[in-house]
Amino acid sequence: MVAREDLTTDEQLKSQLLLVRRGTAFWSRKVNELADDELDGASLLPGWTRRHVIAHVGYNARALTRLVQWANTGVETPMYSSPAARNEEIAYGATLPARALRHLDAHASVSLNVEWRDTPEEAWHHEVRTAQGRTVPLTETVWLRNREVWLHAIDLDNGARFSDVPREVLTRLLREIVGAWAAKDTDPGLRIQVTDAPEFGELGTAAGQDTGTLVRGDLSAVAQWASGRGGHRLQAGADVPNPRWI
Repeated sequence: MVAREDLTTDEQLKSQLLLVRRGTAFWSRKVNELADDELDGASLLPGWTRRHVIAHVGYNARALTRLVQWANTGVETPMYSSPAARNEEIAYGATLPARALRHLDAHASVSLNVEWRDTPEEAWHHEVRTAQGRTVPLTETVWLRNREVWLHAIDLDNGARFSDVPREVLTRLLREIVGAWAAKDTDPGLRIQVTDAPEFGELGTAAGQDTGTLVRGDLSAVAQWASGRGGHRLQAGADVPNPRWI
């Protein structure tokens, strides 16, 4: 019998699953607020229309579903056969009739949720490989999807803001981005101050130094800048280019 509740009993994981379901509902609401002819409009991502963003999020759900199936069956099923295939898939999806594009998005999200729901406790610790080549436990797919739905809802450019994103998501996102800069040695000497989150301290390779380039603002403003979506809401560093993250 198909499970109607999550099989996992891990309370932290269940909390993350609840968060991604909230994010999916938020994303779906922003998609459904758009009229069909508005799907052709520009998104906040350079070179992508809203259609591209919706196709990307839909196919991302299918790709993550493949990772869940990998963990559950032991049969390796990569997210994408190649980066080129991923790009071609998005380009094709963006050409679909509006009704088909909306169906792709909705159906893929439901399928992923069902796969997560029916995943037994032990399978959550099985390792899979992301599109970037990282080997991670299946639990990481929940964060990957959280990141997708919350950020890309903003990228639709129809009213969603970083201040709408849960603090928990913004906190993990900012730590991930700063960590990626450090791992790739791409931080040019930043001092990042998050005014409403003292638990961060000062971030960046020049933290605690007077010579670093200061970036300062509240958590949503700093996360917006760090993710490459503009620094106009910062108190300091609005013109500082952010290093590449992904």
